[in-house]
Amino acid sequence: MDTIVALATPIGRSGIGVIRLSGPDSLRIARSLVRDDAFAPEPRTAHLKHIYDESGSQVIDRSLVTYFQAPHSFTGDDVVEISCHGSPILLRLVLDVCLHRGARMADAGEFSLRSLANGRIDLTEAEAIRDLIDAQTTAAARQAARQMRGEFSHQLQPIKDDLVGVIVVLESALEFVEDDLPEIQIQNVRSKLDAIVHEIAKIAATFRAGNLIREGIRVAIVGRPNVGKSSLFNTLLGSDRAIVTEIAGTTRDQIHEKFTIENIPISLIDTAGLRDTNDTVEKIGVERSRRTMADVDLVIAMVDVSEKRSDDDLQILRSVEASPHLVVLNKIDKVTPAVFRRFADELRDEISSGAAAHISVSAKTGAGIESLRKAIVEPFSPNESNESGFLVSDARHYDLLVRSRDEILSSIELLQEKSSEEIVLVGLHNALRFLGEITGETTTEDVLARIFSTFCIGK
Repeated sequence: MDTIVALATPIGRSGIGVIRLSGPDSLRIARSLVRDDAFAPEPRTAHLKHIYDESGSQVIDRSLVTYFQAPHSFTGDDVVEISCHGSPILLRLVLDVCLHRGARMADAGEFSLRSLANGRIDLTEAEAIRDLIDAQTTAAARQAARQMRGEFSHQLQPIKDDLVGVIVVLESALEFVEDDLPEIQIQNVRSKLDAIVHEIAKIAATFRAGNLIREGIRVAIVGRPNVGKSSLFNTLLGSDRAIVTEIAGTTRDQIHEKFTIENIPISLIDTAGLRDTNDTVEKIGVERSRRTMADVDLVIAMVDVSEKRSDDDLQILRSVEASPHLVVLNKIDKVTPAVFRRFADELRDEISSGAAAHISVSAKTGAGIESLRKAIVEPFSPNESNESGFLVSDARHYDLLVRSRDEILSSIELLQEKSSEEIVLVGLHNALRFLGEITGETTTEDVLARIFSTFCIGK
């Protein structure tokens, strides 16, 4: 096995930058960096050492060097971590020395992959490391931490054990019993398989909430020019991100920003005003707005209540009726309550759906914004609270759970139809393989390569 090296901290200026080595030559390379062939650091203890350049003649930094002896390291191999000052130039120099001394640059996720290969973690725990690094909210970080502690694997293990128990019964019947299984034993097997399906389905049912916490929702604000889309965008974000003027058509391209509502990540998109225009640049922006409306999870369709309704307003509202959407009546600070009620009632009469659930706001004063924030996440919130339990957040895990459940259900049907044990066992073996793919026990190298390609280089 070769020795790999990578920067384990983000690229850029910082107080500290950490370079990580893993492999059989890690300690040898560390000794050459500090120019001390007798350097025998106590494992898990930081040592302050001078770091020398490639020629070995000049000191380039004074750093903390920590040695983790195999197998008691993250990867299971010898690991050395060098904590330097966080100058990009300095870190590049140290990396170059390591490469010159025989290490190679690590691939994306290769440290975690080695940890998996050496049995230090399973695949769900490795994926949790990536998710923890990428977490956008406190809730997402907590869920990733729970998975990193092995909670998902611990939930799956009893299910796999029970499934193996059923497989053993059927395999034994196939090998040693000449007659068909007695009815009472078939019902016992059926009962155990029903219980397994129930447990798998219960875990899979948490995916909606888990994926929402992890991935969030994409929300686009649409409407004709000057209805207040950019003002609402800024108000929801709490910052002046989009340019706001009285000139119609100021926003000519999409602006994307992220924020959170009730621990749910929101990717908010301010779009160009929808109208017919001869301006080439604005026309491109309008076309992008229309495509975005079809791609997002929720559309906020805005109408200006301080102006007379236009055919453009009605056309936009009708175009979003088939999609998840909210109708937002903006600029309520500019009209009297009586004028607003008349406007809303007339709009409700003209639009068959959607307008009946309108939300009134003032993007300028902030009135109604809290109600809008709640309305944005309400359609996506789970019916039951899962805060106290583990949530499946990865689409790969969910897909494998569903496939495993379906294979067992198919085997149950075959069992009820008095099919041979050999045929029933096909689905059960498939189900066990799918569950093993979640934790990495039966995952192919191609799948592993795709998964770890999503990791950062230093992890």
